[in-house]
Amino acid sequence: MSGIFDEYYREYDLWYERNKLAYLSELEAVKIALPEEGRGLEVGVGTGRFASRLGIPYGIDPSFRMAKLAEDRGVRVIVARGEEMPFKDDEFDYALIAITLCFVRDPERVIRETRRVLRDGGRIIVAIIDRDSFLGRAYQVKKSKFYEEARFFSVDEVVNLLGESGFDDFSLLQTIFRFPHELEEVERVEVGYGRGGFVVISARKIGR
Repeated sequence: MSGIFDEYYREYDLWYERNKLAYLSELEAVKIALPEEGRGLEVGVGTGRFASRLGIPYGIDPSFRMAKLAEDRGVRVIVARGEEMPFKDDEFDYALIAITLCFVRDPERVIRETRRVLRDGGRIIVAIIDRDSFLGRAYQVKKSKFYEEARFFSVDEVVNLLGESGFDDFSLLQTIFRFPHELEEVERVEVGYGRGGFVVISARKIGR
């Protein structure tokens, strides 16, 4: 799907400006889930909206134009797909996959590749629009050009996928309890899932 992101990369990036309170709410949830230190990677870094604000130094993305914007924001980006990362085994302490999972060709392979590049005990942080939430249902009914071919996931599906791929020690956070255009302030972050449209799932790589 890199073609549509290359063509409409500025439009995609502007969503974060038009929906700044939703963006800041999502950032806060991911920030809580991230380890406080270590070498980090964002898989599907896009225009760098998360990595640049959260201090994640490295990213990969298949869209050249999005990668350029991320680099302008201070992220070191390699143009590549999450299914086949240009890194050695055990290079990173944590990896973020924010929203990206619904866009990739092979989500299972992306998770396995992310596990490969993580050190034993490293953490994966997957942020999704929960398919079963009010927001996920709305996105599936009224799909934007970016979500036409997206595959939305439920929280349980992601947790099962991570468990089957060699992760444990799960923690879950949720935010965005109203539609982005309705927000009047930054949303709170709550433990668990089931009410929030944006859910952050953190898990630990099980050692070999």
